[in-house]
Amino acid sequence: MKMPLFLVSVSAIAICTAPAVAQDHTQMDHSQHQAEPAPKPIDHSKMDHAQMDHDMVGMEDEGIIADRKMKPPSDGSGTSRLPGNEGAMHGLHLNVADDWMVMAHGYASGVYTNQSGPRGDDKTYVQSMAMLTAERQFDGGRLQIKSMLSLEPLMSNRGYPNLFATGETAGGEPLVDRQHPHDLFMELAARVDFDIADNAQLFLYGGPVGEPALGPSAFMHRGSAKLNPEAPITHHWFDSSHITYGVATAGLASRQFQLEGSIFTGREPDEDRWNIEKPRFDSWSVRATFNPSPEWAIQVSHGFLKQPEFTIHPDENEHRTTASAHYANSNGLTATAAFSSKNRDPGPTLTAYLVETNWDIDDHHSVFGRFENVKNDELFPDHADPLHEVPFRVSKIQAGYAYRLPLAGPLNLALGGTVSAFAKPGALNAAYGKNPIGFTLFAKFSLGH
Repeated sequence: MKMPLFLVSVSAIAICTAPAVAQDHTQMDHSQHQAEPAPKPIDHSKMDHAQMDHDMVGMEDEGIIADRKMKPPSDGSGTSRLPGNEGAMHGLHLNVADDWMVMAHGYASGVYTNQSGPRGDDKTYVQSMAMLTAERQFDGGRLQIKSMLSLEPLMSNRGYPNLFATGETAGGEPLVDRQHPHDLFMELAARVDFDIADNAQLFLYGGPVGEPALGPSAFMHRGSAKLNPEAPITHHWFDSSHITYGVATAGLASRQFQLEGSIFTGREPDEDRWNIEKPRFDSWSVRATFNPSPEWAIQVSHGFLKQPEFTIHPDENEHRTTASAHYANSNGLTATAAFSSKNRDPGPTLTAYLVETNWDIDDHHSVFGRFENVKNDELFPDHADPLHEVPFRVSKIQAGYAYRLPLAGPLNLALGGTVSAFAKPGALNAAYGKNPIGFTLFAKFSLGH
């Protein structure tokens, strides 16, 4: 239930060399030049080469350390962290009165998808997200006011076709092989950081709509998924709580470590996607994140969610545990590997795995992909079906390409497509066909990268 994107722009540097001018040595008076005595040879035996080597290595190490310290962790969705090399989200930045900095970022994607097989479907639709953040530094800290909205409620409540995806409802019926649209209000929250020591802050985050400290950064905020037009089929294992109505988080952060805990509403958003729902604060979560270098962000988290799928499983609570590693280098490669286990009470334990990557090869060409494996017992919602609540483990592999080009200022366009294939038990052939496939075409306009 989310979505975001980034831009890579590189400046070209021209190097000009001037032609050398030949000199006429025949016109020079060489008699005026006196021979200088030869320099005395240096006695290398008197020099401490070991100390010199140590000093030079130390200087190099200090340079590396200083460079690494210049890249703090990047912000993901909610209070989550990403590698420092992912950088700040670029967009339109404005300085306003009283030292406030305002940043606008967003995108709109026109997408056509076609999913094959008996349960397949095709659809043309628009994904969208807009973010507006205001930030002000004050003596001893920082204040951020954060908002994120989407016009996807204009899409039908049935969302768009996405084979083997499940979660939420439309018309009172569970959504199966569909991805639901996002709500109008994806985030309305604030965060305040207080400096408590050198390179250490205490922070508070919360609001009527936000994201608790649970799971990795939501898929639309990850660099590894920035161009992929489809939500993961494991979305409700990793980041279904990225839109939560009522959340409060407290945490302690340094350059390398972040520890945080949240209380929030466990119930997922209902079908009315235009309103702000009643906060309940009936669930909790804790998360630890480690950023050993600008290339890495590693998190583990655990949470208790009270009746997260109230319409589908009204009497079931959930314990969810996640772990993820995010990687980003300075050459345009980003990747995420993640694991999640959700244990319904009462009910089975269902696990999911995800690996995704994005490589911006140069200023224009990008390739990306995603592999998912999930154990799902919601593929047959009809209680009369003999396969109702039978768990099946399925896999999806997806590959994509995009051509990126700048338009004007911070506005950018990416044109591309994806193709997907699936692996599943033979018992699902009657419902899905033997070899279902899916493909998408998209045009993504973004403000920023």
